[in-house]
Amino acid sequence: MPRHRARHGTRQDARHDTRREARHGTRREARHGTRQDARHDTRREARHGTRQDARHDTRREARHDTCREARHRSRHHTRQGPRYRSLFRTPEFAPLFLTGSVHTAAQTVAGLGLATLVFRATGSPLLSALALFGPSLAQLLGATTLLSAADRLPPRAALSGIALFFAVGTAVLAVPALPVWAVFAVLLAEGLAASLGGGVRYGLLNEILPREAYLLGRSVTNMATGVCQIGGFAAGGLLVALLSPRGAVLAGAGLYLAAALLARLGLAARPPRAAGRPSIAATRRANARLLSLPARRRCYLALWVPNGLIVGCESLFVPYAPERAGLLFTCGAFGMLVGDAVVGRFLPARLRARLRFPLQALLAAPFLLFALDPGLPLALAAVTVSAVGYGASLLHQERLMALVPEELGGHALGLHSSGMLAFQGVSAALAGTLAQYASPRTGMVLLAVASLAVTFLLARADRRETKKSAEPGTVNLVPRSSV
Repeated sequence: MPRHRARHGTRQDARHDTRREARHGTRREARHGTRQDARHDTRREARHGTRQDARHDTRREARHDTCREARHRSRHHTRQGPRYRSLFRTPEFAPLFLTGSVHTAAQTVAGLGLATLVFRATGSPLLSALALFGPSLAQLLGATTLLSAADRLPPRAALSGIALFFAVGTAVLAVPALPVWAVFAVLLAEGLAASLGGGVRYGLLNEILPREAYLLGRSVTNMATGVCQIGGFAAGGLLVALLSPRGAVLAGAGLYLAAALLARLGLAARPPRAAGRPSIAATRRANARLLSLPARRRCYLALWVPNGLIVGCESLFVPYAPERAGLLFTCGAFGMLVGDAVVGRFLPARLRARLRFPLQALLAAPFLLFALDPGLPLALAAVTVSAVGYGASLLHQERLMALVPEELGGHALGLHSSGMLAFQGVSAALAGTLAQYASPRTGMVLLAVASLAVTFLLARADRRETKKSAEPGTVNLVPRSSV
């Protein structure tokens, strides 16, 4: 019995110890496992957090680098965009620019002298206005008959020959006691030559400059026109006062001769841009093709009519204030210079489409002040502010070139130039008629109202088409080479 109890106690003790050790081992292992798991989790979280932080830092740095690269690309693109300096580094741009500038100065000096000469001889505001802007009327005839030659003549020979023709014709206008009918016959011939010269000059400009630099190039040429008109009207007024109107006409002839020499010596010999013989039929086919698209027709009307009506207002400066006409013309040229500089260089591309018609309305609105018979300071301010609106023509030209086929670029620009100058002549005749039967001040106001009305109608038609093209399911594509 004692042995049995001893054995039984020993077995119980052994089982108890085994269970205790098992429980102790389990707890120790659990604690040890918990500690190991905790250390493992801590390490894993640390590694995971480190990876997350690394990925976050990498993404942040990548975004930072992307933004920095984008800003760098933007600055680089801005630096590489067309600038005035880059234009004059383009081969042949500088001589073409100088040729056009001298031609404009010659036209300004001779035109002011001739208008004053005709007004003193006849006392007619109509004939005076036609003497200043009458050659533009012939541009309409040239645009329908001669314009196909603009792309089919060597540019250098055509520009130098036309300038030489102007020099000879203007010298003839200075002949004493020349009959009035002979004066306008010479002006008609010069207008026909000018319609061809505009197509050649602007077609060559489009050929020399890349498409993205064309707007800036036209801005520079328009600014030069403003500067040359300022200097030309100032010099013309001085010549008229110190010498005589005939002396101003002879000075203009000399400037035309200088333009011919610049074109002959400065431009390179280039072949014609198009093959074939020029003809009236070819001119009319190209005109019909350009005017077949409604959007292009609106561009041409916007370039011709509102501006032309305001030029009609300006054609009455001589009868409105004979002794102050040169000052009024100078202020108008300065305003045009400011408008072209702002639009061509500083106006953002996103605002151009929206400001085409509002800026054009600025052309006419200040002339409404002439209904109040303003004093000279207010009249000068109104003319200056009005001329800023001429910058809208750059925006309409940009729109036109986006709609014109490549192969008709020179012809399209010639049609724009000829039509614009032709309507200026029509407006000058209309303004002279109104001034003849009413007064110069009344003629200015009526033409300004008509210009505002046309601008409003064209803007409404443009908005209607834009709204229609924005409707769901509407496709508004304008081909550039097939229409």
